[in-house]
Amino acid sequence: MGSGSKGGKTTCLVVTLCLVIAILLVLVLLAFTVFKPHPPITTVDTVKVEDMSLGMDIFSMSVNVNVTLDVGVSVTNRNKFGLEYHNSSAQLYYRGQLIGEGPIPNGEISGEETKGMNLTLTIMADRLASNTEVTKDIASGSMPLNTLVRLFGIVKVLGFIKFNVASTSSCDFTLNISNRTIIGNTCISNTKISG
Repeated sequence: MGSGSKGGKTTCLVVTLCLVIAILLVLVLLAFTVFKPHPPITTVDTVKVEDMSLGMDIFSMSVNVNVTLDVGVSVTNRNKFGLEYHNSSAQLYYRGQLIGEGPIPNGEISGEETKGMNLTLTIMADRLASNTEVTKDIASGSMPLNTLVRLFGIVKVLGFIKFNVASTSSCDFTLNISNRTIIGNTCISNTKISG
């Protein structure tokens, strides 16, 4: 009677172990198929001039440019699960030169939600001082600019399987100096996901 009881316990243990492994395999299979994570979509919706002042330094023969832009960004989380984003930023470029930067505060976006953000980017005048094109562009009445928004995050599928996601949106536009408006906002977005 003792050996039959041990055989029954062993069989029960093997069956239980097989069930646990099967359940884990089904959960992992679901995580990579039905609940497969998608990278977020970052879109620059609006770029507006919040503040602008121009000045001329006669002694150094340079132009002082101070511009603050209000950038409206929306991030769409296409996943069934929440997205935690961190170490993200928005950058402002003039003819390929970084002239302004601002962090995007860490946060979360629920599953299948779109979150709007308002970011402020200010041109750092000292970064423009050495660029010889600034004076020509200001004299012509327009400055070509570019914003680059980078969002990095993590999607946790079923609470324990983590995927790193990244989304970028790059927008080219022109600052019309005379009427302080933005002309021709054209954007390109990219996304990436890794396990």
